[in-house]
Amino acid sequence: MRALILFPLAAAGVAALAACAAFPDAPSSSEAPEARVEASAESVMRGQVLAQTRCAACHAIGPSGASPMTAAPPFRDLHDTYPVRFLQEALAEGLTTAHPAMPQVELQPDEIRDLIAYLESLEAG
Repeated sequence: MRALILFPLAAAGVAALAACAAFPDAPSSSEAPEARVEASAESVMRGQVLAQTRCAACHAIGPSGASPMTAAPPFRDLHDTYPVRFLQEALAEGLTTAHPAMPQVELQPDEIRDLIAYLESLEAG
């Protein structure tokens, strides 16, 4: 009798775990991007200046135009690939890519906030 009760409970537990594993690419609640906070115009402007000085040699940083380096995606298109909020950790730890021409990029927390504010302004525009 006890086995008749425990078996369905165990099966339900295994089914629940399998359901969670079925979506490995979905971000967990701890990985989900933070809700977008309205950025100040000053933060967006600082992010644009940062993009101009640190990124524009390779990336198109504005709302139009081609990137100077074809392998470097235009900033206005980044949100098509992934939420720009996910860049926070990568920018803090050092952003690297698969193509060797990209230098390692590490930014300070205030620079990260400003750059993401600028990227989000491109997405909204």
